[in-house]
Amino acid sequence: MPESILALIGNTPLVRVRSFDTGPCELYLKLECQNPGGSIKDRIGLSMIEAAERSGELRPGSTIVEATAGNTGLGLALVAAQKGYPLILVVPDKMSREKILHLVALGADVRITRSDVGKGHPQYYQDMAQRIAGETPGAYFVNQFGNPANPWAHETTTGPEILRQMDGRVDAIVCGVGSSGTITGLSRFFARESPGTRLVIADPVGSVLADYIHTGTLGTAGSWAVEGIGEDFIPSIADLSRVTHAYSIPDAESMLTARALLMQEGILGGSSSGTLLAAALRYCREQAEPQRVVTFVCDSGAKYLSKTYNDAWMLERGFLAREQVGDLRDLIVRRHDAGLTVTVLSDDSLLTAYNRMRSADVSQLPVVDEANRIVGIVDEFDLLQVVRRDDAAEQFRQPVSTAMSTRLETLAPDVGLDALFAVLDAGHVAIIVENDAFLGLITRVDLLNALRTRML
Repeated sequence: MPESILALIGNTPLVRVRSFDTGPCELYLKLECQNPGGSIKDRIGLSMIEAAERSGELRPGSTIVEATAGNTGLGLALVAAQKGYPLILVVPDKMSREKILHLVALGADVRITRSDVGKGHPQYYQDMAQRIAGETPGAYFVNQFGNPANPWAHETTTGPEILRQMDGRVDAIVCGVGSSGTITGLSRFFARESPGTRLVIADPVGSVLADYIHTGTLGTAGSWAVEGIGEDFIPSIADLSRVTHAYSIPDAESMLTARALLMQEGILGGSSSGTLLAAALRYCREQAEPQRVVTFVCDSGAKYLSKTYNDAWMLERGFLAREQVGDLRDLIVRRHDAGLTVTVLSDDSLLTAYNRMRSADVSQLPVVDEANRIVGIVDEFDLLQVVRRDDAAEQFRQPVSTAMSTRLETLAPDVGLDALFAVLDAGHVAIIVENDAFLGLITRVDLLNALRTRML
Protein backbone atom coordinates (compact mmCIF):
# COMPACT_ATOMS: atom_id res chain seq x y z
CA MET A 1 0.00 0.00 0.00
CA PRO A 2 1.59 3.35 -1.05
CA GLU A 3 2.23 5.72 1.84
CA SER A 4 1.26 8.81 -0.18
CA ILE A 5 0.35 9.94 -3.68
CA LEU A 6 4.04 10.70 -4.28
CA ALA A 7 4.80 6.97 -4.20
CA LEU A 8 2.73 6.59 -7.37
CA ILE A 9 5.05 8.76 -9.46
CA GLY A 10 6.79 6.70 -12.16
CA ASN A 11 6.42 3.10 -13.31
CA THR A 12 4.03 4.26 -16.01
CA PRO A 13 2.75 1.74 -18.58
CA LEU A 14 3.96 1.23 -22.13
CA VAL A 15 1.54 0.49 -24.98
CA ARG A 16 2.13 -0.36 -28.64
CA VAL A 17 0.70 1.85 -31.37
CA ARG A 18 -1.64 -0.21 -33.55
CA SER A 19 -3.65 2.06 -35.83
CA PHE A 20 -1.02 4.39 -37.33
CA ASP A 21 1.30 3.63 -40.24
CA THR A 22 4.65 3.05 -38.51
CA GLY A 23 6.50 1.76 -41.56
CA PRO A 24 8.63 -1.30 -40.73
CA CYS A 25 8.90 -0.30 -37.07
CA GLU A 26 7.14 -1.15 -33.84
CA LEU A 27 6.23 2.08 -32.05
CA TYR A 28 5.49 2.19 -28.33
CA LEU A 29 4.08 4.99 -26.17
CA LYS A 30 5.10 5.46 -22.55
CA LEU A 31 2.01 6.85 -20.85
CA GLU A 32 3.46 9.55 -18.62
CA CYS A 33 -0.03 11.04 -18.51
CA GLN A 34 -0.77 8.38 -15.89
CA ASN A 35 1.48 9.97 -13.28
CA PRO A 36 -0.64 11.36 -10.40
CA GLY A 37 -0.14 14.98 -11.54
CA GLY A 38 -0.87 13.98 -15.11
CA SER A 39 2.54 14.41 -16.73
CA ILE A 40 6.16 13.31 -17.02
CA LYS A 41 7.15 16.37 -14.97
CA ASP A 42 5.97 14.75 -11.74
CA ARG A 43 9.26 12.86 -11.84
CA ILE A 44 11.43 15.96 -11.80
CA GLY A 45 9.17 17.82 -9.39
CA LEU A 46 9.79 15.12 -6.79
CA SER A 47 13.48 14.73 -7.68
CA MET A 48 14.35 18.44 -7.51
CA ILE A 49 12.50 19.13 -4.26
CA GLU A 50 13.94 16.09 -2.48
CA ALA A 51 17.46 16.88 -3.75
CA ALA A 52 17.12 20.41 -2.34
CA GLU A 53 15.93 19.00 0.98
CA ARG A 54 18.94 16.68 1.16
CA SER A 55 21.38 19.51 0.34
CA GLY A 56 19.80 21.86 2.90
CA GLU A 57 18.86 24.48 0.27
CA LEU A 58 15.19 23.82 1.01
CA ARG A 59 14.18 23.93 4.66
CA PRO A 60 10.85 23.96 6.53
CA GLY A 61 9.18 27.31 5.93
CA SER A 62 11.03 27.99 2.67
CA THR A 63 9.10 29.24 -0.35
CA ILE A 64 9.69 27.42 -3.63
CA VAL A 65 9.87 29.62 -6.75
CA GLU A 66 10.01 28.45 -10.36
CA ALA A 67 9.36 29.45 -13.96
CA THR A 68 7.29 26.92 -15.87
CA ALA A 69 5.32 26.40 -19.05
CA GLY A 70 2.92 24.32 -17.00
CA ASN A 71 3.67 20.72 -16.22
CA THR A 72 6.83 21.24 -14.16
CA GLY A 73 4.74 23.64 -12.12
CA LEU A 74 2.08 20.99 -11.64
CA GLY A 75 4.69 18.44 -10.55
CA LEU A 76 6.19 20.94 -8.11
CA ALA A 77 2.74 21.96 -6.86
CA LEU A 78 1.78 18.34 -6.20
CA VAL A 79 4.96 17.68 -4.21
CA ALA A 80 4.98 21.07 -2.47
CA ALA A 81 1.39 20.61 -1.31
CA GLN A 82 2.17 17.19 0.12
CA LYS A 83 5.30 18.47 1.89
CA GLY A 84 3.83 21.79 3.08
CA TYR A 85 5.91 24.31 1.11
CA PRO A 86 4.48 27.58 -0.27
CA LEU A 87 5.01 27.77 -4.03
CA ILE A 88 5.24 30.74 -6.43
CA LEU A 89 5.10 29.92 -10.14
CA VAL A 90 5.72 32.30 -13.03
CA VAL A 91 3.98 31.08 -16.19
CA PRO A 92 3.74 32.46 -19.76
CA ASP A 93 0.33 33.62 -20.89
CA LYS A 94 -0.01 30.95 -23.58
CA MET A 95 -0.53 28.29 -20.90
CA SER A 96 -3.90 26.54 -21.09
CA ARG A 97 -6.65 27.64 -18.72
CA GLU A 98 -6.97 24.09 -17.40
CA LYS A 99 -3.34 24.06 -16.23
CA ILE A 100 -3.67 27.41 -14.47
CA LEU A 101 -6.84 26.31 -12.68
CA HIS A 102 -5.12 23.05 -11.66
CA LEU A 103 -2.15 24.97 -10.25
CA VAL A 104 -4.36 27.32 -8.27
CA ALA A 105 -6.40 24.38 -6.93
CA LEU A 106 -3.15 22.86 -5.65
CA GLY A 107 -2.44 26.05 -3.72
CA ALA A 108 0.20 27.61 -5.97
CA ASP A 109 0.60 31.39 -6.23
CA VAL A 110 0.52 31.79 -10.03
CA ARG A 111 2.05 34.88 -11.66
CA ILE A 112 1.21 35.16 -15.37
CA THR A 113 3.63 36.96 -17.68
CA ARG A 114 4.21 37.51 -21.39
CA SER A 115 5.03 34.67 -23.78
CA ASP A 116 6.15 36.97 -26.63
CA VAL A 117 9.43 38.19 -25.10
CA GLY A 118 12.86 36.59 -24.94
CA LYS A 119 15.55 36.02 -22.37
CA GLY A 120 16.80 39.29 -20.90
CA HIS A 121 13.42 41.02 -20.99
CA PRO A 122 12.08 41.79 -17.48
CA GLN A 123 8.81 40.02 -18.33
CA TYR A 124 10.55 36.86 -19.61
CA TYR A 125 9.21 34.12 -17.37
CA GLN A 126 12.55 32.66 -16.24
CA ASP A 127 14.12 36.06 -15.50
CA MET A 128 10.98 37.14 -13.66
CA ALA A 129 10.99 34.00 -11.49
CA GLN A 130 14.64 34.45 -10.59
CA ARG A 131 13.95 38.07 -9.64
CA ILE A 132 10.99 37.06 -7.45
CA ALA A 133 13.14 34.42 -5.74
CA GLY A 134 15.77 37.04 -4.98
CA GLU A 135 13.15 39.34 -3.49
CA THR A 136 11.45 36.65 -1.36
CA PRO A 137 13.08 35.92 2.02
CA GLY A 138 14.01 32.27 2.43
CA ALA A 139 13.07 31.41 -1.16
CA TYR A 140 14.46 28.42 -3.04
CA PHE A 141 14.70 28.98 -6.81
CA VAL A 142 14.30 25.58 -8.45
CA ASN A 143 15.79 26.54 -11.86
CA GLN A 144 14.78 23.38 -13.71
CA PHE A 145 16.90 24.51 -16.68
CA GLY A 146 20.09 24.27 -14.64
CA ASN A 147 19.16 21.82 -11.91
CA PRO A 148 21.11 18.51 -12.05
CA ALA A 149 18.30 16.72 -10.20
CA ASN A 150 16.16 17.22 -13.33
CA PRO A 151 18.05 14.83 -15.66
CA TRP A 152 18.90 12.62 -12.70
CA ALA A 153 15.22 11.73 -12.36
CA HIS A 154 15.15 10.37 -15.91
CA GLU A 155 18.54 8.72 -15.70
CA THR A 156 17.51 6.78 -12.61
CA THR A 157 13.78 6.13 -13.25
CA THR A 158 12.51 6.77 -16.79
CA GLY A 159 15.41 5.16 -18.64
CA PRO A 160 15.55 1.95 -16.56
CA GLU A 161 11.77 1.58 -16.79
CA ILE A 162 11.82 1.81 -20.60
CA LEU A 163 14.66 -0.68 -21.02
CA ARG A 164 12.97 -3.14 -18.66
CA GLN A 165 9.56 -2.78 -20.31
CA MET A 166 11.10 -3.26 -23.77
CA ASP A 167 12.91 -6.44 -22.64
CA GLY A 168 16.29 -4.84 -23.15
CA ARG A 169 15.88 -3.81 -26.81
CA VAL A 170 15.23 -0.19 -27.72
CA ASP A 171 16.46 1.03 -31.12
CA ALA A 172 15.33 4.65 -30.81
CA ILE A 173 13.65 7.03 -28.36
CA VAL A 174 11.85 10.17 -29.51
CA CYS A 175 11.85 13.05 -26.99
CA GLY A 176 10.78 16.63 -26.80
CA VAL A 177 13.12 19.18 -25.26
CA GLY A 178 12.00 21.90 -22.87
CA SER A 179 14.23 22.07 -19.82
CA SER A 180 16.20 19.21 -21.51
CA GLY A 181 16.02 16.95 -18.45
CA THR A 182 14.42 14.04 -20.30
CA ILE A 183 16.83 13.96 -23.25
CA THR A 184 19.89 14.48 -21.01
CA GLY A 185 18.93 11.85 -18.44
CA LEU A 186 18.01 9.28 -21.07
CA SER A 187 21.20 10.02 -23.00
CA ARG A 188 23.32 9.27 -19.94
CA PHE A 189 21.44 6.11 -19.09
CA PHE A 190 21.38 4.62 -22.57
CA ALA A 191 25.01 5.56 -23.28
CA ARG A 192 25.84 3.28 -20.39
CA GLU A 193 23.25 0.51 -20.69
CA SER A 194 22.28 0.43 -24.40
CA PRO A 195 24.72 2.53 -26.44
CA GLY A 196 23.13 1.51 -29.75
CA THR A 197 19.87 3.27 -28.87
CA ARG A 198 19.36 6.36 -31.01
CA LEU A 199 18.02 9.59 -29.53
CA VAL A 200 15.62 11.60 -31.67
CA ILE A 201 14.32 15.11 -30.98
CA ALA A 202 10.78 16.31 -31.74
CA ASP A 203 10.76 20.11 -31.84
CA PRO A 204 8.00 22.64 -32.60
CA VAL A 205 8.57 24.87 -35.60
CA GLY A 206 9.80 28.16 -34.12
CA SER A 207 12.08 26.53 -31.56
CA VAL A 208 15.84 26.75 -32.11
CA LEU A 209 16.71 23.19 -31.07
CA ALA A 210 16.18 21.14 -34.25
CA ASP A 211 18.12 23.66 -36.34
CA TYR A 212 20.89 23.61 -33.74
CA ILE A 213 21.16 19.82 -34.10
CA HIS A 214 21.33 20.13 -37.90
CA THR A 215 23.67 23.12 -38.20
CA GLY A 216 25.46 23.49 -34.88
CA THR A 217 24.46 27.16 -34.76
CA LEU A 218 21.86 28.87 -32.61
CA GLY A 219 19.29 30.68 -34.74
CA THR A 220 16.57 33.16 -33.89
CA ALA A 221 13.49 31.72 -32.20
CA GLY A 222 9.98 32.24 -33.51
CA SER A 223 6.73 31.44 -31.74
CA TRP A 224 4.74 28.26 -31.35
CA ALA A 225 1.49 27.20 -29.71
CA VAL A 226 2.52 23.78 -28.42
CA GLU A 227 3.14 23.94 -24.68
CA GLY A 228 6.00 22.51 -22.66
CA ILE A 229 8.60 21.78 -25.36
CA GLY A 230 10.77 23.88 -27.64
CA GLU A 231 13.18 26.58 -26.51
CA ASP A 232 14.80 29.85 -27.58
CA PHE A 233 18.12 28.90 -25.94
CA ILE A 234 20.11 25.81 -24.98
CA PRO A 235 19.60 24.98 -21.28
CA SER A 236 22.81 24.63 -19.27
CA ILE A 237 22.00 21.03 -18.29
CA ALA A 238 21.37 19.98 -21.91
CA ASP A 239 23.41 17.14 -23.37
CA LEU A 240 22.44 16.81 -27.02
CA SER A 241 25.62 15.07 -28.11
CA ARG A 242 23.98 11.70 -28.77
CA VAL A 243 21.01 13.04 -30.74
CA THR A 244 21.04 11.53 -34.24
CA HIS A 245 17.83 12.95 -35.72
CA ALA A 246 15.76 16.08 -35.12
CA TYR A 247 12.37 16.87 -36.63
CA SER A 248 10.63 20.27 -36.74
CA ILE A 249 6.87 19.77 -36.42
CA PRO A 250 4.38 22.57 -37.25
CA ASP A 251 1.76 23.40 -34.63
CA ALA A 252 -1.10 22.25 -36.86
CA GLU A 253 0.49 18.82 -37.35
CA SER A 254 1.08 18.50 -33.60
CA MET A 255 -2.52 19.38 -32.73
CA LEU A 256 -4.06 17.17 -35.40
CA THR A 257 -1.82 14.24 -34.50
CA ALA A 258 -2.86 14.54 -30.85
CA ARG A 259 -6.50 14.50 -31.91
CA ALA A 260 -5.85 11.48 -34.14
CA LEU A 261 -4.20 9.70 -31.21
CA LEU A 262 -7.44 10.02 -29.28
CA MET A 263 -9.65 8.95 -32.17
CA GLN A 264 -7.50 6.03 -33.32
CA GLU A 265 -5.87 4.75 -30.14
CA GLY A 266 -8.21 6.08 -27.45
CA ILE A 267 -5.35 7.96 -25.74
CA LEU A 268 -6.03 11.54 -24.62
CA GLY A 269 -2.66 13.27 -24.90
CA GLY A 270 -1.58 16.90 -24.86
CA SER A 271 -0.26 19.03 -27.70
CA SER A 272 3.38 18.11 -27.07
CA SER A 273 2.42 14.44 -27.25
CA GLY A 274 1.17 15.21 -30.75
CA THR A 275 4.56 16.72 -31.60
CA LEU A 276 6.39 13.63 -30.33
CA LEU A 277 4.09 11.18 -32.08
CA ALA A 278 4.31 13.11 -35.36
CA ALA A 279 8.12 13.04 -35.20
CA ALA A 280 8.17 9.37 -34.21
CA LEU A 281 5.95 8.49 -37.17
CA ARG A 282 8.26 10.39 -39.52
CA TYR A 283 11.27 8.57 -38.11
CA CYS A 284 9.61 5.15 -38.30
CA ARG A 285 8.45 5.61 -41.90
CA GLU A 286 11.97 6.62 -42.99
CA GLN A 287 13.53 3.37 -41.80
CA ALA A 288 14.41 0.56 -44.19
CA GLU A 289 14.75 -2.10 -41.48
CA PRO A 290 12.50 -2.97 -38.53
CA GLN A 291 13.17 -1.05 -35.33
CA ARG A 292 11.60 -0.85 -31.89
CA VAL A 293 10.91 2.80 -31.13
CA VAL A 294 9.60 4.48 -27.96
CA THR A 295 8.10 7.90 -27.48
CA PHE A 296 5.99 9.53 -24.79
CA VAL A 297 2.48 10.71 -24.07
CA CYS A 298 3.96 13.53 -22.03
CA ASP A 299 0.78 14.67 -20.36
CA SER A 300 -2.98 14.35 -20.41
CA GLY A 301 -5.07 16.04 -23.06
CA ALA A 302 -7.55 16.89 -20.31
CA LYS A 303 -5.33 19.95 -19.79
CA TYR A 304 -6.04 21.15 -23.34
CA LEU A 305 -9.77 20.61 -23.80
CA SER A 306 -10.23 24.36 -24.34
CA LYS A 307 -7.45 24.42 -26.93
CA THR A 308 -6.30 21.35 -28.89
CA TYR A 309 -9.66 19.62 -28.56
CA ASN A 310 -11.78 22.73 -29.11
CA ASP A 311 -12.80 23.09 -32.78
CA ALA A 312 -13.41 26.84 -32.46
CA TRP A 313 -9.95 27.44 -30.97
CA MET A 314 -8.38 25.29 -33.69
CA LEU A 315 -10.25 27.13 -36.45
CA GLU A 316 -9.35 30.55 -35.03
CA ARG A 317 -5.67 29.68 -35.33
CA GLY A 318 -5.89 28.02 -38.71
CA PHE A 319 -5.06 24.55 -37.36
CA LEU A 320 -8.26 23.03 -38.73
CA ALA A 321 -8.82 23.35 -42.44
CA ARG A 322 -12.18 23.85 -44.05
CA GLU A 323 -13.25 24.69 -47.54
CA GLN A 324 -12.75 28.36 -48.39
CA VAL A 325 -15.47 30.08 -50.42
CA GLY A 326 -13.85 33.49 -50.86
CA ASP A 327 -16.28 35.70 -48.94
CA LEU A 328 -17.17 36.65 -45.34
CA ARG A 329 -18.20 33.08 -44.54
CA ASP A 330 -14.50 32.23 -44.34
CA LEU A 331 -14.19 34.55 -41.32
CA ILE A 332 -17.00 32.95 -39.31
CA VAL A 333 -15.29 30.72 -36.75
CA ARG A 334 -18.44 29.30 -35.19
CA ARG A 335 -20.48 28.41 -38.26
CA HIS A 336 -24.17 27.97 -37.48
CA ASP A 337 -24.67 25.31 -40.15
CA ALA A 338 -21.84 23.29 -38.55
CA GLY A 339 -23.50 23.41 -35.14
CA LEU A 340 -20.76 25.56 -33.60
CA THR A 341 -22.83 28.66 -32.80
CA VAL A 342 -24.16 28.95 -29.24
CA THR A 343 -27.68 30.38 -29.43
CA VAL A 344 -30.78 30.95 -27.31
CA LEU A 345 -34.50 31.14 -28.07
CA SER A 346 -36.46 34.28 -27.32
CA ASP A 347 -38.49 32.50 -24.63
CA ASP A 348 -35.42 31.03 -22.89
CA SER A 349 -34.66 32.68 -19.55
CA LEU A 350 -31.99 35.30 -19.08
CA LEU A 351 -30.31 32.87 -16.70
CA THR A 352 -30.07 30.36 -19.57
CA ALA A 353 -28.49 33.04 -21.76
CA TYR A 354 -26.04 34.01 -19.03
CA ASN A 355 -25.03 30.39 -18.39
CA ARG A 356 -24.44 29.78 -22.09
CA MET A 357 -22.31 32.91 -22.40
CA ARG A 358 -20.25 31.85 -19.42
CA SER A 359 -19.75 28.23 -20.49
CA ALA A 360 -18.87 29.18 -24.09
CA ASP A 361 -16.72 32.16 -23.03
CA VAL A 362 -18.59 34.56 -25.34
CA SER A 363 -20.09 37.98 -24.63
CA GLN A 364 -23.10 37.88 -26.95
CA LEU A 365 -25.57 35.28 -28.23
CA PRO A 366 -27.70 35.17 -31.36
CA VAL A 367 -31.39 34.71 -30.59
CA VAL A 368 -33.05 32.35 -33.07
CA ASP A 369 -36.58 31.13 -33.65
CA GLU A 370 -37.76 27.55 -34.03
CA ALA A 371 -36.80 27.64 -37.71
CA ASN A 372 -33.24 28.71 -36.80
CA ARG A 373 -33.71 32.20 -38.26
CA ILE A 374 -32.06 35.01 -36.30
CA VAL A 375 -34.58 37.28 -34.57
CA GLY A 376 -32.33 39.18 -32.17
CA ILE A 377 -29.07 39.36 -30.32
CA VAL A 378 -28.40 39.61 -26.59
CA ASP A 379 -25.13 40.59 -24.94
CA GLU A 380 -23.76 41.13 -21.44
CA PHE A 381 -24.81 44.80 -21.43
CA ASP A 382 -28.40 43.85 -22.32
CA LEU A 383 -28.53 41.34 -19.46
CA LEU A 384 -27.11 43.81 -16.99
CA GLN A 385 -29.71 46.42 -17.85
CA VAL A 386 -32.47 44.01 -16.79
CA VAL A 387 -30.98 42.18 -13.81
CA ARG A 388 -29.24 45.10 -12.07
CA ARG A 389 -32.28 45.77 -9.88
CA ASP A 390 -32.73 44.62 -6.29
CA ASP A 391 -34.81 41.64 -7.41
CA ALA A 392 -32.06 40.32 -9.69
CA ALA A 393 -32.85 36.66 -8.96
CA GLU A 394 -36.41 37.19 -10.18
CA GLN A 395 -35.26 39.19 -13.20
CA PHE A 396 -32.98 36.34 -14.32
CA ARG A 397 -36.18 34.33 -14.81
CA GLN A 398 -37.46 36.81 -17.42
CA PRO A 399 -37.41 35.66 -21.06
CA VAL A 400 -34.60 36.69 -23.37
CA SER A 401 -37.13 38.69 -25.39
CA THR A 402 -37.19 41.28 -22.58
CA ALA A 403 -33.52 42.11 -23.04
CA MET A 404 -32.54 41.28 -26.60
CA SER A 405 -32.01 43.79 -29.37
CA THR A 406 -34.19 43.27 -32.42
CA ARG A 407 -32.73 46.11 -34.50
CA LEU A 408 -30.43 43.91 -36.52
CA GLU A 409 -28.07 45.14 -39.20
CA THR A 410 -27.20 42.05 -41.16
CA LEU A 411 -24.59 41.57 -43.86
CA ALA A 412 -24.72 39.30 -46.86
CA PRO A 413 -21.61 37.12 -47.11
CA ASP A 414 -20.52 38.72 -50.41
CA VAL A 415 -20.53 42.40 -49.37
CA GLY A 416 -16.78 42.71 -48.86
CA LEU A 417 -14.44 43.87 -46.14
CA ASP A 418 -15.31 47.59 -46.20
CA ALA A 419 -18.85 46.83 -45.07
CA LEU A 420 -17.54 44.47 -42.40
CA PHE A 421 -15.10 47.08 -41.06
CA ALA A 422 -17.91 49.65 -40.94
CA VAL A 423 -20.04 47.40 -38.71
CA LEU A 424 -17.16 46.47 -36.42
CA ASP A 425 -15.92 50.09 -36.22
CA ALA A 426 -19.38 51.07 -35.00
CA GLY A 427 -18.96 48.70 -32.07
CA HIS A 428 -21.33 46.02 -33.35
CA VAL A 429 -20.86 42.35 -34.05
CA ALA A 430 -21.37 41.43 -37.70
CA ILE A 431 -24.39 39.20 -38.32
CA ILE A 432 -24.01 37.25 -41.55
CA VAL A 433 -27.27 36.20 -43.23
CA GLU A 434 -27.98 34.77 -46.68
CA ASN A 435 -31.55 34.40 -47.96
CA ASP A 436 -32.90 34.66 -44.39
CA ALA A 437 -30.59 31.83 -43.27
CA PHE A 438 -28.36 32.76 -40.31
CA LEU A 439 -24.76 31.78 -41.10
CA GLY A 440 -22.95 33.08 -38.01
CA LEU A 441 -21.29 36.05 -36.32
CA ILE A 442 -18.01 37.81 -37.00
CA THR A 443 -16.45 39.67 -34.07
CA ARG A 444 -13.42 41.92 -33.95
CA VAL A 445 -11.49 39.04 -32.38
CA ASP A 446 -12.42 36.81 -35.32
CA LEU A 447 -11.13 39.44 -37.73
CA LEU A 448 -7.91 39.88 -35.76
CA ASN A 449 -7.35 36.13 -35.79
CA ALA A 450 -7.91 36.06 -39.54
CA LEU A 451 -5.38 38.85 -40.02
CA ARG A 452 -2.87 37.11 -37.75
CA THR A 453 -3.16 33.78 -39.56
CA ARG A 454 -3.01 35.56 -42.94
CA MET A 455 -6.41 34.46 -44.13
CA LEU A 456 -6.83 38.00 -45.51
